[in-house]
Amino acid sequence: MSKALLSLSTNEFIAGIESVASKFDSATYPQQNLPADDWALLVGTGVLLPSLPREYGGRDSHVEMCRVVETLSEWNLPLGMFTTIITGVALRPIALWAGEEAKQEVLPLFAGGDPLIAGFASTEPGCGSAMSSMTSTFEEVDGGYRIRGRKHWQAFSFSANWWLVSAKNDEHGRREYGYFIVKRSEGFRTAERYEPLGLKVIDYGLNDIDAVVPRHRRIQAGGRNLKPMVEMLMASRAMMAAMGCGFLRRVSREAHEYADGRQIGPAPLSAIRFARYRLAAIDSSYTICEALNHHLQTRLNIKADMLGSFPAVQAIKTVATDRMLSAAHHYQQLVGGEGYRSGSPTNISAQSFLDARVFTIFDGTNDLLSQQLTEYCLARLDGRSLSGFLAEWPLTAPGVITHRPNLSFLDRDLKQEHLVLAGRAIAYVFAICEVMRWAAETGADPDRVRTAIAFLKHDIAGVAAEFDLLDTGVLGTDGDATTEPPTNTVISRSIPVHAQT
Repeated sequence: MSKALLSLSTNEFIAGIESVASKFDSATYPQQNLPADDWALLVGTGVLLPSLPREYGGRDSHVEMCRVVETLSEWNLPLGMFTTIITGVALRPIALWAGEEAKQEVLPLFAGGDPLIAGFASTEPGCGSAMSSMTSTFEEVDGGYRIRGRKHWQAFSFSANWWLVSAKNDEHGRREYGYFIVKRSEGFRTAERYEPLGLKVIDYGLNDIDAVVPRHRRIQAGGRNLKPMVEMLMASRAMMAAMGCGFLRRVSREAHEYADGRQIGPAPLSAIRFARYRLAAIDSSYTICEALNHHLQTRLNIKADMLGSFPAVQAIKTVATDRMLSAAHHYQQLVGGEGYRSGSPTNISAQSFLDARVFTIFDGTNDLLSQQLTEYCLARLDGRSLSGFLAEWPLTAPGVITHRPNLSFLDRDLKQEHLVLAGRAIAYVFAICEVMRWAAETGADPDRVRTAIAFLKHDIAGVAAEFDLLDTGVLGTDGDATTEPPTNTVISRSIPVHAQT
């Protein structure tokens, strides 16, 4: 890699990436797995360098990691995810927790100009978000560890050169989790290719693993619980704000251009009041993601352990990805039948919707993350009602105090379905606070701020309406009551247990 890239200012560095990213414009770039030559072109601009420590040839910058992904996502959302997985999911844990010998072996390779790819192998058939049910195992052997198992839905299933693999060991009646750096050639084989509906630049499939790795390639994270895996996923969840900000900047811009240019009788589409409502909804989603991206860049640090930012990251991921999908849907509805056409010459709404829809599922489904956010708060009530806690919690208090959303519906025994819905409401209040702070720190347009907060308050009211709907008995009453978990208790194992607010 040219040393010149290391001496550039941040703005110069991002400008160089921008000049190449435009070649991957989703309006014209083929919907196919990213060819190695094209990845080499991006690697040559330095897209991996911000994630790498300086001593291994990188630029070592949290802000630049965010801005790279934001820049790529504006031109091609899947490409933003492509880069996030390599930098924020695979290389980041190596840079943080691998021993020196493993770092020296792996990280300088990604600082060079070769188009290398690294992935994280965790999810398994029959084991989605419940990672304690994984069946992949590791055992100590002469000189290292043998890892055996089956993984699937791994990004870069048949193209990654290096893998970070999770596995467990149940020997001696004591479960232990471990994370290992594995070369593909050491025993990582693709058994089947999957065909996703969107994100076509990324290859997915089913992988069999039977590998022996040297002892130094077990990273210094693991133990008897899954807390390290939770932390490893937090960077990519937080980066959804950067992806959403870049993606929705383009969706907002192009939706307005389309509505202004599409004639409906004597007037443009944008003169129709409900079309203007859809444009306002898209714009508010962009505003919200811009505020969340501001929080990501100014309050979080992907280069460090992020477990203490667990609740903020859960909220960022759920709100940002919901906004991406909602705005893509509004865009497609505005465009009409032409918006259902793949490769339309007038818009990218069909592909935008296909690409955005998976983000509410990947990296933990939004339903699960919302439930965990509620549980995190319930574990810290200290005798308060949930609404009372939110009125005092630093992540939500400014929004509660200033805009006074009605949160009294949260103050009840919460069954599992309520936990999911309550987490959405909590995330929306967090987003109100971030829009307020972003506006105060950047001098944002007050009209944009007012509209975004109005939409978020409407979303909270919508959650309250869903609580009311549940009270009508739509789920029925004939279930086995003995299977219902106790109310107001933490039932997920993947939330931090330390009392950090």
